[in-house]
Amino acid sequence: MKFRLLAGASVLTLTAALSACSGGSDDDAQNAAGGGRTALTVWLMRDSVSAAFQEEFTTAFTRSHPDIELKIQIQEWDGIGQKVTAALASNDAPDVIEVGNTQVAQYAQSGGLLDLTAKKGDLGGDAWLGGLAEPGAWEGKQYGIPYYAANRVVIYRKDLFQQAGVDPAAIKTREQWIAATEKLNTGDQQGIYLTGQTWYALAGFIWDEGGDLAVKDGGGKWKGALDTPGALAGMEFYKKLQALGKGPKDADESNPPQADVMAGGKAAQIIAVPGGAKVIAERNPDLKDKLGFFPVPGKTADKPGAVFTGGSDLVIPAASRHQEAAYAFVKELAGDAWQAKLAQAMSYVPNKTTLASAVAGDPGTAAMAVGAAAGRATPNTPGWAAVEAENPIKDYMTAALTGGDMKREAAKASEDITRAMNSGS
Repeated sequence: MKFRLLAGASVLTLTAALSACSGGSDDDAQNAAGGGRTALTVWLMRDSVSAAFQEEFTTAFTRSHPDIELKIQIQEWDGIGQKVTAALASNDAPDVIEVGNTQVAQYAQSGGLLDLTAKKGDLGGDAWLGGLAEPGAWEGKQYGIPYYAANRVVIYRKDLFQQAGVDPAAIKTREQWIAATEKLNTGDQQGIYLTGQTWYALAGFIWDEGGDLAVKDGGGKWKGALDTPGALAGMEFYKKLQALGKGPKDADESNPPQADVMAGGKAAQIIAVPGGAKVIAERNPDLKDKLGFFPVPGKTADKPGAVFTGGSDLVIPAASRHQEAAYAFVKELAGDAWQAKLAQAMSYVPNKTTLASAVAGDPGTAAMAVGAAAGRATPNTPGWAAVEAENPIKDYMTAALTGGDMKREAAKASEDITRAMNSGS
């Protein structure tokens, strides 16, 4: 799933039909390239790279692969699901496509993607971020190659922490985080602004407790798991943290936008992608130099908190006529040199844990990279899209935070998740 790098939004919507999709016939491709060169059509998503980075990469790639003419087409996130699905089912697919990491399963299930399992060693797959690599696999085979990641961190007010005598560097565990937030939660100042339906944050706490949003039963069917002990423990922690502020219990982080709330000056912390700090500073320039970042703390000090990893993978359609050239592109863009440049240019987390030092000079991205090492993705099944469309997790959270019986509400939400996940099977 691709993060739109605002104050913590994510998500893709589905509409639009296939039009102006791709690369034409073999003859057309050769004529377009000229001189017998291979015309390689690549779909990248809007804002995933800057114009300057795209130009630099294209120039370098063309120089090192003079037999390939690179044709990068920028796609819009809105409607991309149907457009990719249609392209994969056609005989006229592009050669490489950037897709949201949690979308790979639905495309792989259709049989429309090239199996790249044998290339993992060549690509350094042992060091890939789990939150990109795991959803990029389907039924034991690797189809998606990790491209870049983003995840939530804690954005905090340096001045308010200093006034309260709280050292953010000393916050390594969730209990230390609670203790610090209690000190910050005083008068009309909120220790943390956390809404009742920030379910991606809840997912991390559930994973920390050894639980999950959904699991497979003995027969291979998916079922909701919010009523398991680990998931309930994660919700208990969420409830404790959420109470240390005035976030609405019946809304998510976009209603109202949490960056706007923090810009108002009365919130000491929020959980968001680092790009949220830029929005806060735009809303309130007085806070420009007063915002800092630290990773979401873990249950124990030896490991950061689990966080939902958003981002993209690169896939090669099975219908690509130029699979060798497509792989050359993927290997280059997903390779260490260009990953380091991309992370620095776009403030992304690179696709490997071994490349975290590339963003050490950017405090927000460095905090993301720490969290990304323990990052996860939503359940790896095409059925998860139906869960997010309906999202019974949000209703469950509100019920649990407003006096409902947590176990009973969790069981109800788990039933709804099970139904949604298996509705198309």
